Amino acid sequence: MDGSTTMANGTMGMLLGFHATPFDQLWFAGWAPQTNGAMVGACVGLFLLAIIDRWVAAIRGLCEVWWKQRCKKSTSSDMDVEDCCTPSSTPALAYRTIPPPFPTRLSAMERLIPPFIASQDLPRGALQVAQAALGYALMLAFMQFNWGYCLAILAGLGVGEVLFGRYANHGGAHSMTGSS
Repeated sequence: MDGSTTMANGTMGMLLGFHATPFDQLWFAGWAPQTNGAMVGACVGLFLLAIIDRWVAAIRGLCEVWWKQRCKKSTSSDMDVEDCCTPSSTPALAYRTIPPPFPTRLSAMERLIPPFIASQDLPRGALQVAQAALGYALMLAFMQFNWGYCLAILAGLGVGEVLFGRYANHGGAHSMTGSS
């Protein structure tokens, strides 16, 4: 046995260290590049997926800023706020008071908790799921310890951060892939 990928039952296993062979499975059993061209294609795909991860983080950040601005505008004007900041029609109640279960020194912060607004919180949750799924997919690809996969992911995250980082960081969105 050469100690590489052959196991006792004759199936392929994972190499236990960084390597550059083009036969590593990428997420599914049928997704293992068998040629150098297929390996380059897989790396390009991972590069683009990493850029998309940073783009989703930017979308999250921009949405947060937009939602905050929308609430500020609606609480200072006479426009209808039912779909924006409050479930009620009173603009002054943009943030509701949530009584603490027991008196604390932090009870002054209780009025800073925004209300649940389905038009904001459901998309916020969907964006979080999308970004987490991308982050985990990139992590699984990275954990193949293939130099090509790893460098493609790192390069994609770097390029994506250059392109979209100022938007993601402005809104406070955080990524699971290490950049905030």
